[in-house]
Amino acid sequence: MQLHTERCNHTRAVFWKEEPFVDLQSMIVAPMERGIFKCRIVYGREIEEVTYTPYQMRQVNALRLVVDDTVDYTYKSTDREALNRLYAQRDGADDVLIVKQGRLTDTSIGNVAFFDGQKWHTPLHPLLKGTMRAFLIERKVIEEKDIFVADLRSYSKIMIFNAMIDWGNLCIPVDNLYGGSPCFTFR
Repeated sequence: MQLHTERCNHTRAVFWKEEPFVDLQSMIVAPMERGIFKCRIVYGREIEEVTYTPYQMRQVNALRLVVDDTVDYTYKSTDREALNRLYAQRDGADDVLIVKQGRLTDTSIGNVAFFDGQKWHTPLHPLLKGTMRAFLIERKVIEEKDIFVADLRSYSKIMIFNAMIDWGNLCIPVDNLYGGSPCFTFR
């Protein structure tokens, strides 16, 4: 929760410098029902809404590379139009792996890491510096690295993760990554 609070307050400091620190933990009341729930906190100058919805992890067995050199998702937002547009290009795959200026970034649902047989590397320039990503870097589970499309031949596995998808729960072989274009000849 600390990393979510830090991200929230950092974002608020960028857009609303004069607003006081908020403690997200104090705003969360766990649902009484059994199961896994996603807590969504919408904020601007103030906390606008806190909602809970049952969570089911999306199954991802194949990814498609999609290119967008202008996509920007630096700050977590309710506006996911750009990510949804890229996701719509998956063409039979379960999700997309987004390429920006030749570099691998994220999927539409989370950060990624690539296994080279010894280490897990996460893109140096993700679309969103997620809280789970920060946690894994801090714990030295993953290392940041500038990863280009051509570098994919050096990796065997792709791990997708976020605050709701625990490390190790969504891992696919690099062979399940589709380019859909002659410019993606990484195998």
